[in-house]
Amino acid sequence: MDDGEALDAYSAAVVRVAETVLPAVAAVNVRTAAGAGAGSATVIRNGILLTSAHVVTSAREVGLAFADGSAVEAEVIGSDALSDLAVLRAHGATPDPVPLGDAARLRVGQLVVALGNPRGLAGSVTAGIVSALGRSLPTATGRVIDEVIQTDAALNPGNSGGALADSRGLLVGVNTAVAGVGLGLAVPINATTLEIIDTLARAGRVRR
Repeated sequence: MDDGEALDAYSAAVVRVAETVLPAVAAVNVRTAAGAGAGSATVIRNGILLTSAHVVTSAREVGLAFADGSAVEAEVIGSDALSDLAVLRAHGATPDPVPLGDAARLRVGQLVVALGNPRGLAGSVTAGIVSALGRSLPTATGRVIDEVIQTDAALNPGNSGGALADSRGLLVGVNTAVAGVGLGLAVPINATTLEIIDTLARAGRVRR
């Protein structure tokens, strides 16, 4: 395979992920007592979205805007600062959900695509590779999130809560932090976080 063919294959994979995942990724606008904030979220079930807990901390109002131009209000139905995950319920129709993958199957060097709302630029797509696996990420609570995915896909403020997808268009992570240029971190979708997500959607909190 020559360089041109390799580039075409790479581009085709990224385009395929963008076309399938991007419609389900929302720009999140949050109002709190202290002001306004922004981030991203991904539809994972009909009317249910996954985002980062720090995006919706102390939210009084949450608005979602999708790539097709539709916009709905939402509410936080569950948030867990220790995993930096939160679940939203949309007050209106949402695009088809993104299927969930398993970050335990990821390999270093594998293609991943980040989709979200960096610096208010909704519907942004960047691509890169899995730079490392099993990183640890300190949270505002003083606890540490384990098994974090490190990627060189460009992330910026506003990407938090957005999708990290593999080449098959499966959601394998939730973008959560920018640690430096070419150094982004994502909370993995795995057996542990799937249990947290289910508990948040059902009960609104995780008891430990």
